[in-house]
Amino acid sequence: MSGGDKLDFEIRPNPQPVSATERAALLANPGFGRIFTDHMVTIRYADGKGWYDARVEAYGPIMMDPASAVLHYAQEIFEGLKAYHAADGGVTMFRPDANARRFNISAERMSMPHLPEQVFLDALHHIIEIDRGWIPATEEGSLYLRPFMYASEVFLGVRPALEYTYALIASPVGAYFSGGVKPVALWVSQEYTRAAPGGTGAAKCGGNYAASLAAQAEAIEHGCDQVVFLDAVERKYVDEMGGMNVFFVYDDGTMATPPLTGTILPGITRDSVLALAAREGRRVEERLVSFDDWRADAASGRLREVFACGTAAVITPIGVVRTPEGEFTMGDGGPGEVTMGLREQLVAIQRGRAEDPYGWVHRVL
Repeated sequence: MSGGDKLDFEIRPNPQPVSATERAALLANPGFGRIFTDHMVTIRYADGKGWYDARVEAYGPIMMDPASAVLHYAQEIFEGLKAYHAADGGVTMFRPDANARRFNISAERMSMPHLPEQVFLDALHHIIEIDRGWIPATEEGSLYLRPFMYASEVFLGVRPALEYTYALIASPVGAYFSGGVKPVALWVSQEYTRAAPGGTGAAKCGGNYAASLAAQAEAIEHGCDQVVFLDAVERKYVDEMGGMNVFFVYDDGTMATPPLTGTILPGITRDSVLALAAREGRRVEERLVSFDDWRADAASGRLREVFACGTAAVITPIGVVRTPEGEFTMGDGGPGEVTMGLREQLVAIQRGRAEDPYGWVHRVL
């Protein structure tokens, strides 16, 4: 079947999979994003034909013509989500339907074809089923899933491509930040911005991340783990980090996070935090937060905690904020009670160890 809302996947098992002994050695310390499983998924698209040739096949290099449109005009999008060992021995995913929807929102912004949500979900099921043995069994371990789509038409011309390739790869991972969950240091970028109104900030496209790399390198030079960007218009309000959303927790228990105005990614973890905080009875405001207020409220004690959130890092406390003029600390510099409480709730839901009040957990096996 081709071109519809459901595709038949041809399964081509890897004839030379990694041995169980070697796989166990790799899973002992997988790091993040440097080890990959035995298989991948590929699906092709052609204008007028739709999606076709869906395959589960051996992980390996993708053959690409030098004139492939993605290499010249950057039509490319991706997603990121995880599969987990559940408490009952099964395997779960967390809100993959939300990733499927966001994938198509990104596709629309980048003038690319929609991938039917059911096909997106079926591809995830297939790779998890065939590569289940690659899911780490450690507390911080999971199988990171990376769906992506790029313009594969061989053509030099500034217009939307007529041919695309969708692919899905999987990587066993541990903690995103080395050393586990501990407060990270942020560098506030003065020169660079991530996205501007009307741009692609709300799309999960590679160009947004490429644009953050110079600022991230600057952060590392100043002894920081991550960069945080200010808005592109006034250079005044907090936007987001290089790959994560930001939350502020105040002394009266209220929380705030920058609003979705088109310049930041609508994070699925961000949305989940909003729901969990509201369920606790906390007032959560989606509003502009100026950097000057951030610094002043931290100094006065009104601002008690700040944390970052995203699929890769889940929820990570922020301890120190650094600028060319100096630095300041959040609270006592350690993990905050609200931050860690929300993190524990979210992780427990993701791994099937706690009540799932919103139906977020998707059972795979």
